[in-house]
Amino acid sequence: MTQRAWRRPSGSPTLTQIARAEGVPVPVVSKVLNGRSDVSPAVRRSVAARLREAGYTLSAPAGASAPDGLVDLVVSGVEGTWANAMLSGIERVLSRTGHDVVVVVARETEPDTRDWVQRLVDRGSRGAVIALVTPTSAQLRRLAAAGVRMVALDPHRPLSAGIPTVGATNWTGGRQAAEHLITLGHTRIAAIGGVSHHHYSQARLDGFRSALVAHGLDKSAAELVRHGNWSRRGAAEVARELLELPNAPTAVFACSDRMALGVFDVAAERGLRAPRDISVVGFDDLPEACWLSPALTTVRQPVQEMAGLAADTLLRLMAGESVRAPRIELETRLIERGSTSPPR
Repeated sequence: MTQRAWRRPSGSPTLTQIARAEGVPVPVVSKVLNGRSDVSPAVRRSVAARLREAGYTLSAPAGASAPDGLVDLVVSGVEGTWANAMLSGIERVLSRTGHDVVVVVARETEPDTRDWVQRLVDRGSRGAVIALVTPTSAQLRRLAAAGVRMVALDPHRPLSAGIPTVGATNWTGGRQAAEHLITLGHTRIAAIGGVSHHHYSQARLDGFRSALVAHGLDKSAAELVRHGNWSRRGAAEVARELLELPNAPTAVFACSDRMALGVFDVAAERGLRAPRDISVVGFDDLPEACWLSPALTTVRQPVQEMAGLAADTLLRLMAGESVRAPRIELETRLIERGSTSPPR
């Protein structure tokens, strides 16, 4: 079997220290690290787990790296039109240079022994766009040790400065939504965020609140902000709470178009109609925005362009070029349709 190359992550225990902790000779640890088969399964599992915890990873066998024409796209899921738009934007850029994309789904429940990081490393991946997935520090160390180039597309939280990130002007988009509703004359405006710790959800809500503060409408802001966890059902549950308030809002800003669908659902079950009884603004400008009746006023984030820029940045990194800007944000803009009007 071909000997595999490995690197010791900075600050990690040495092989001698790992061997001492496991109670095995150093050559056994080396065999596990290099993928040798002459180690018992139980010892292999135990030593491999400790090596991964320490940040060690296996690079591909010599001569077995992934083909130059393949680029990985790591995503949290492939359902929905957001994922379709992202994949389309990436494929469009890669096709111009003769590259193909391999989709890798990162599931939260998958075991470390065969998680998405290990799948990339085992295939000898040269580069990956990581979309809507936030790798742990240990996962980033494993990818870096294997020489996998990375570009992040809308991660849930900021990553280390060395990883280029592409996103949208989420704060500005949230402010645009609020300013539009305020201009129409609304003063009781609710907002439904996604997952509370996702930083792009928080940025949209922060932009929204900044407009309320600027117009002196922030006194009831805390009461009118909920989180729908990015789902239609979750948004419907909190929209129901909002519309049952004694002084219900006359307008709702949902931080995604999918959650705006949940607001429409609750309005319909209560006999309300947008925009006559309630104005609704979404965020994304997905195809669903035009399927509604009336069509949804929303904040457009250029998903295809964001994905294409992430792919282009990755190709430049794989070619050995340097990337100056650690984070690039593409502009959002309000698309006014039929779901908003002045309050009655």
